[in-house]
Amino acid sequence: MTSKKTEHYFFRIKYLLTFTIIFCIQSATDAQIKIPSYFIQKKSFTNSLQKIVHEVGLDSIWDAGEDGKEQISFAVIDLNNKKPILGCVNCTNLIYPASVYKMYVAMEILKQVSNGDFSLSKLYIVKSPNDVDREKEISYDPRPLLKSGDTVTINYLLDLMITRSDNSAANCLIDVATRDSINKTIQQMGWYGSEVTRKFLSRKFEDPGYDTIRGTETSALHAADFMYKIYTNTLINPWVSMQMKALLGRQLDTTKLSLGLPHYVMYYHKTGWWGIYTNDVGIVTDGKIKYIIALFTPVTEEKVTPRLKKLSMMVYDLINSIK
Repeated sequence: MTSKKTEHYFFRIKYLLTFTIIFCIQSATDAQIKIPSYFIQKKSFTNSLQKIVHEVGLDSIWDAGEDGKEQISFAVIDLNNKKPILGCVNCTNLIYPASVYKMYVAMEILKQVSNGDFSLSKLYIVKSPNDVDREKEISYDPRPLLKSGDTVTINYLLDLMITRSDNSAANCLIDVATRDSINKTIQQMGWYGSEVTRKFLSRKFEDPGYDTIRGTETSALHAADFMYKIYTNTLINPWVSMQMKALLGRQLDTTKLSLGLPHYVMYYHKTGWWGIYTNDVGIVTDGKIKYIIALFTPVTEEKVTPRLKKLSMMVYDLINSIK
């Protein structure tokens, strides 16, 4: 049997490693965000996006409470050319992503499944305090809320987390994947500053070290690059990329950028909303034109919805006019 002294030793080692990782994550926030060399930037394209942002009234600086002053983070990647053309409006600005960062969790889960660590059919028992949801994010979804003691598959949790943006499912999968592994992959991708630092629950229920860490942030550039890797089947590998695309294609939330798209358009995306933050990121294609759009706003859903619809319509028309 393991002695209490040995157990205490391993606990101390684990505790020190946790704080070392947390320190690295916090330091990474200040790292310079670089635009990947495979993206072409055209001033005329960015200027057109800036005009759209101005016209819909999203070029302001908002009061984000304890987060200080905040502005949008916005990126569009035109995929209708031999090389991807990136338009950037504050796209390197790190901002609270709300549920959008669940896609990073899904990436790591699928990576581990691809590596053979476990299967999508593996059973998982939900435990408190992960079962945080008291109402469904999508009210008309027939699947019941997760509760402590429920036995479900990893695949079921993945679908709930992405399509319904279920917070309980996300908390469970963060435990399965581990934040250490999620963030190692995020950093390997070059998305420094977008590390997953928090679960979707109160800090008082967080694991030691994560109860005082900064909140999770990401940028439109990182989120758009994530979608670009899905589009090119290079998010880890083709299997992971296609599994992610299938999940994103079943998104149930159509209350944001989807509002400005024609009914015949396919939109593979992940949304997020909490407090003042309203966000949407995805791949748009209608069979003729295709592009990636990533928009993070420090504006409440109620106030920003008509602006999102107009912006989405204008971006679609812009891409259509220059294809």
